[in-house]
Amino acid sequence: MAANEADEEATVSLVDVLEEDEELEQEASAVLGGSDSEKCSYPEGYVKRQALYACNTCTPKGGEPAGICLACSYKCHEGHELFELYTKRNFRCDCGNDKFGEMECKLFPEKEKANSGNKYSHNFFGLYCTCDRPYPDPEDELPDEMIQCIICEDWFHGRHLGCVVPESVELQEMICESCMNKSPFLWTYAAHVAVPPVLKVCKAEEEGKVEVEHDEEETKPEKEVSESTEDNKQQVEVNGTAGCKRKLQELEDTSAEGSCSGCRLEEMKASGQSRAQQGAVFWPSAWRTKLCSCTHCKNLFADAGVAFLLDETDTVLAYENKGKTTEQAGGVEGRDPLMSALNNLNRVQQLEIIHEYNDMKTELKDYLQTFAAEGKVVTPEDIRHFFEQQQTRKRRRANAGQYYCS
Repeated sequence: MAANEADEEATVSLVDVLEEDEELEQEASAVLGGSDSEKCSYPEGYVKRQALYACNTCTPKGGEPAGICLACSYKCHEGHELFELYTKRNFRCDCGNDKFGEMECKLFPEKEKANSGNKYSHNFFGLYCTCDRPYPDPEDELPDEMIQCIICEDWFHGRHLGCVVPESVELQEMICESCMNKSPFLWTYAAHVAVPPVLKVCKAEEEGKVEVEHDEEETKPEKEVSESTEDNKQQVEVNGTAGCKRKLQELEDTSAEGSCSGCRLEEMKASGQSRAQQGAVFWPSAWRTKLCSCTHCKNLFADAGVAFLLDETDTVLAYENKGKTTEQAGGVEGRDPLMSALNNLNRVQQLEIIHEYNDMKTELKDYLQTFAAEGKVVTPEDIRHFFEQQQTRKRRRANAGQYYCS
């Protein structure tokens, strides 16, 4: 009975592993979002959102930042040290333009000298967050998640956001404090739509202690807060860096002229509800549907350079869902028969598959670690080569087994 229970547990474990691998494949497809691994994306212009890479071999720190598409990372920069940038919006592939010197793109060499519409940051040199450090950081011993701001698209350590990161952030979007202050009208939306803030006050990071404080200004009427802060900006220390609470009067600067009746933003301002203008802001799922799209507000978003916030399909979640849909449309038929076949095998066959699978998993991990150590991109040819080696070894083991058959 114990042996049977062990076999059943092992069988379930194998199915779980295969299902987990399937989820990982879907996640990879989501990040790539249907990107073409064979064709440079340059002819498509400034792609709404795509997976991007930066080549530290061709455009190292000290030079001009540049980004390359998925296909160019495979075909033009094989064996180079690449930084995976996840996704960026409205970007055109730079591979082979003037930033790369004499190097020419192998897939689409007819490129202009530069892409003036591209936006760059320290991410293109493998640096992130306000601390300007690489990720993963070999000198950082504190475990911490990285969260991307949906406006500047930089990545931040959770402990450097100036607030306590709420739970279940996977379905939320985040806007860093710097981007909030560049578009101050967003603070009004934050008071009504965003996840309620939990702020950090001065504490040394190494102490590992966080004090939670709900600012008293959250319960005051907007007019009272504005008057009380007009002559005395309160300085606050957030994670060791000086921050400044912006006066709520700044929110009124965008409302007086050009507003229209029925404007959601004006209605929110009139309610007098406010929140501390400090730290990053986390937004719940579908929060963009609550943004006002009247003529005045559209101009307001456009002038601030954040018109994309009014586009629900701009979200990373929408981009990932597109990639998952593409993957499922092309691969469901090939996976379901395998899962069904597993449940129809006898226990001896199931155990044999378990051992074979575990051996292959270990060897594949060792094989991929060599690429990670050298900063190389794994190509489809590399994967085919690995499985060809597996088949060769399998045939050798089968031939050797003939001498031990009784």
